[in-house]
Amino acid sequence: MMEREYQPVSFKDVLIEMKDVSELMVDLSYSAILFDNKEIALEVINLEESMNKLVYQARIQSVLGARRLEEAEAMSGMLQVAEAAERIANSASDIAMLILKDIKFPAKLKRVFPEAEEVVTRVIVSQGSELAGHTLGELKVQSTTGMQVIAIRRGRGWIYDPDKTTRLETGDILISRGPEAGADILSTMAGTVECPSYEPSPAGAVDDLDRAVQLIIEMKNLSELSVGLAYTSLLFNNKEIADEVVALDKTLDNMRYDMDLWVLEAARKIDDVRYLRGLLYMSSFAQAISDSAHSIVDVLLRDIEIPPVFKKIVRESDEIITRIPVAEPSPLIGRTLKEASLGTVTGMVVLAIKHGDRWVYRPGKGARLQSGDIIIAKGRRDGECRLYELAGYTIEEPEE
Repeated sequence: MMEREYQPVSFKDVLIEMKDVSELMVDLSYSAILFDNKEIALEVINLEESMNKLVYQARIQSVLGARRLEEAEAMSGMLQVAEAAERIANSASDIAMLILKDIKFPAKLKRVFPEAEEVVTRVIVSQGSELAGHTLGELKVQSTTGMQVIAIRRGRGWIYDPDKTTRLETGDILISRGPEAGADILSTMAGTVECPSYEPSPAGAVDDLDRAVQLIIEMKNLSELSVGLAYTSLLFNNKEIADEVVALDKTLDNMRYDMDLWVLEAARKIDDVRYLRGLLYMSSFAQAISDSAHSIVDVLLRDIEIPPVFKKIVRESDEIITRIPVAEPSPLIGRTLKEASLGTVTGMVVLAIKHGDRWVYRPGKGARLQSGDIIIAKGRRDGECRLYELAGYTIEEPEE
């Protein structure tokens, strides 16, 4: 049995890292599929081992931190959140293993990935471009383009989860995620773009494959939304948002059933059923992420005390969640999300908007903002500052 070395560390820091690592693993696993890249898949597997060590630390800290019944109950809630992050990471690792085992994915699935609400792109930094020779912090890439750089290929090596001090060099290949419009801006800044190569469609392809891959993309979008809303519900102690996460989980269950039925029917019409197996794994991946989100909100729905440290966990992680009311002088008033281009201007992803007493989850581009609306969004801290400014506030330390 392998022994693990315990190193004293705060429970808060452990949970922050678990949240960051699990989200990075999901991003990289989708990237590995899109670009059919075994090196990225191997990094996901390596990150799983880091996650296993963090889980060990979290369990030890939860035991050491509880001295009374009330503390034990609060600690159990945080441990449940940690275990949900672990399940998300395990699911991402399972997807990475598919790439390493040469499991096939339909070419159409890769082609429609850009239709997801957050796309994954690959661009090459050309000589003399706006990016070459500057750090990500200097460029403010995410708040300028809406795209988050999740990995950099430099020569034969990789830089995963680069930070604001990472300097870009000519020839770097950037793997980024964000809104589709932001991908075009980043490509322009880089001076060039490398398009992924796609496998040829297999003989005997099913006529309605488009329906299946669109279902997969919708499941991807909903599963990512459910995780964002889950953390939001705990951050703001909002059971209404938690109920939406439960509803999304049920929706994804039904979509999984539809996908399973489609694959069974399609198997009779295709020569090589190996291309269908990847779709089954993808739907299972999305459902596993949604189930983990459901587990997170279960803490709130069962009235388990959420300690104040949880707010610090969400606010100090790489990707923060914020709630911003639209003030009267805001230039956003009367404009749609598409007109405001919030994704590309701030790099923040809008999870929900509250109009009066009504919540609109996953608002479309046509959603029009009004004075007094409350925007729930996730992204980087500099993007939050930009969003506060657009919402009509003087830039200071954002209020919780």
